[in-house]
Amino acid sequence: MSTKPVEIGDLKEGSFVVIDNVPCRVVSMDKSKTGKHGSAKARVVAIGIFDGVKRNIMAPADQRVDVPIVEKKSAQVIAIMPDTIQLMDLGTYETFEIRRPKEEEIAAKLASGVEVEYWDILNEKHIVRVK
Repeated sequence: MSTKPVEIGDLKEGSFVVIDNVPCRVVSMDKSKTGKHGSAKARVVAIGIFDGVKRNIMAPADQRVDVPIVEKKSAQVIAIMPDTIQLMDLGTYETFEIRRPKEEEIAAKLASGVEVEYWDILNEKHIVRVK
């Protein structure tokens, strides 16, 4: 798994975190002050990158959590099928199929020969924009 451990208190809004084995983007981060009998608490609200589901973590601020390593790559569209899109990585020339993006503004621009940027997170690939 391509992740690295980070203290939960070091996360910021917009950073990535793995919650329930799903890569998520942090949308809000609250820290409570250290109490008389314990450590500071951190409350993280994050939204799944691939599924859009909201998830929460509440834990001591010094607890370690996994942060996914996001690989940003370029590819060229080879073919468009009803449910998937066939891409060729422009660095390795490897061809693979990924699910058609749900975002209509991305899906509308896809055509054979178009270059796209995709993210490879935890061995799951996702088109983020059309170049």
